[in-house]
Amino acid sequence: MSTFITRTESSGTGPRVAVKDLIDVEGVPTTAGCRAVERTAQPAARDAACLAGLRAADARIVGKANLHELAMLPLGTNPWFGNPVNPLDPDLIPGGSSSGSAVAVANDDADVALGSDTGGSVRVPSACCGTAGLKTTHGRVSLDGVWPLATNLDTIGPMATTVAGLTLGMELLEPGFAVAATPARRIGRVRTSGHPALETAVDSALRAAEVEVVDLDWDGLAAGGEAFTMAYFNGVTDIDRQLAQEHPEDVGADIQGILAMSAGFAAASDAVAQLLAEWRDSLRALFDQVELIALPTLPILPPRIDSITPDSMVPTVVEITQYVAPFNAAGVPATAQPIPAEGISLPGSLQLVGPLNSEELLLATAAVVEAAVAR
Repeated sequence: MSTFITRTESSGTGPRVAVKDLIDVEGVPTTAGCRAVERTAQPAARDAACLAGLRAADARIVGKANLHELAMLPLGTNPWFGNPVNPLDPDLIPGGSSSGSAVAVANDDADVALGSDTGGSVRVPSACCGTAGLKTTHGRVSLDGVWPLATNLDTIGPMATTVAGLTLGMELLEPGFAVAATPARRIGRVRTSGHPALETAVDSALRAAEVEVVDLDWDGLAAGGEAFTMAYFNGVTDIDRQLAQEHPEDVGADIQGILAMSAGFAAASDAVAQLLAEWRDSLRALFDQVELIALPTLPILPPRIDSITPDSMVPTVVEITQYVAPFNAAGVPATAQPIPAEGISLPGSLQLVGPLNSEELLLATAAVVEAAVAR
């Protein structure tokens, strides 16, 4: 049961959907993957607002998917409900925090899964498990009825094995959604210092898709990471801090450690706002030159679970999220999709990033890449 915290019996004629267990489903307790929450959780009185489209489509909710506790870390492990098993290699982290959602679609337990992405939590597990995910524009999908992590950054998005599955997920989240009629033709390439095979995989995928690639002279990822860190630690909700203080025995040691770190990042709201504004302006300038930008989702291959120790955890978290979290700070949408990678045993993952509310263009372009690399 490590993929799901709660399995549900749901009749319907629509697609099978797994829902991350921080999204309320009427009649089912929401645990947020946390023992302290689970001990007192009552069945939800109503669905989260983002499920309205699923209900209208007569979707079958097959269960509440497991996650990294309180959606707080990108590793995807969970001391209370077990670790969702990475379908590519059980010794590797499944990625988080939406680990159960990625594993559910990878194992064909669901056609679509809903995850949340605050600092990479849809894209990281998608990259780790060889699946696809979409981080939506901040504010595009309602967070009403969703357990908060940092509401200034939280988003809900679909996860699937294919880009068509992501499109279906957006249609469920936003009835009437339709991909753009034409894909992006001019894509900016952001070079990184990540694993050479993952960098090469991105270049090969873009070349196969026959898009115009523009090398961007831009080194803004580090500034974006700083902006994210300040926004994240200043946005973490008091409810999580209170849980850790009042129920230390029922909140994992890794979560306790991250929350303890947060005091060191406290800053005046105007200072955080200025940092975010500068980062967003830097990113926005890129979209004056190109339609989308492309880079690897992860800089490294998924680490082994047994390599994560109290000493290595924070450096690993920082490394895993360095190419995804900056775009949460900007509020823009981004995809992750598997691509072939030569010389390594796992697929690479391409991240496409667009300006605000460009999900339609992102998915149209991701579909072209997907078809090209499959040839």
